[in-house]
Amino acid sequence: MSGVWVFKNNGVIRLVENPQAEQEGSEQVRARRPNKVLVYLPTGQVISSYDILERILKSLGWEMYLGSDPNLIQFHRKNSIDLISLPSGFSKFNSVYMYDIVIKNSNVFQVRDV
Repeated sequence: MSGVWVFKNNGVIRLVENPQAEQEGSEQVRARRPNKVLVYLPTGQVISSYDILERILKSLGWEMYLGSDPNLIQFHRKNSIDLISLPSGFSKFNSVYMYDIVIKNSNVFQVRDV
């Protein structure tokens, strides 16, 4: 039996008999999956950088939080336990982080498919 053994983070392993075909298939799935964007509803603006997001969050009462992890950009609200943690590079900003912002700022942000 030939192929490649794939080890997952949870310890599960499986044999992939044709890795080239599986890789091409997963790329096609990724290409069909819509991209998500974070939209600031009052203006309809798509958040395209942390500078824009920071300006909006500050206007909503959020402040920069200086945590101990240099790989994160964090915001918090005074008199609240809410904390928004984002990856330091905007290129890694994905729907998980977008939904966290939406949940903590309901009626102000929305995640949309593009």
